[in-house]
Amino acid sequence: MSEGYCVKCKAKKEISNGVEETMKNGRKAIKGKCPTCGTVMFKILGKSAAAPVASNPPPAS
Repeated sequence: MSEGYCVKCKAKKEISNGVEETMKNGRKAIKGKCPTCGTVMFKILGKSAAAPVASNPPPAS
């Protein structure tokens, strides 16, 4: 799945039971649990993971 940082364990770990969510601002994120302690982990994905914005082609002259 995806690797995130567990604040409780203070280490990078694989996110278990990860679910992709869309935040209020439209960005994508993964929310899941730490496999060791069970704390909720949340990782914001980069802009490349977000839906591409359609650009308007320049007008023909």
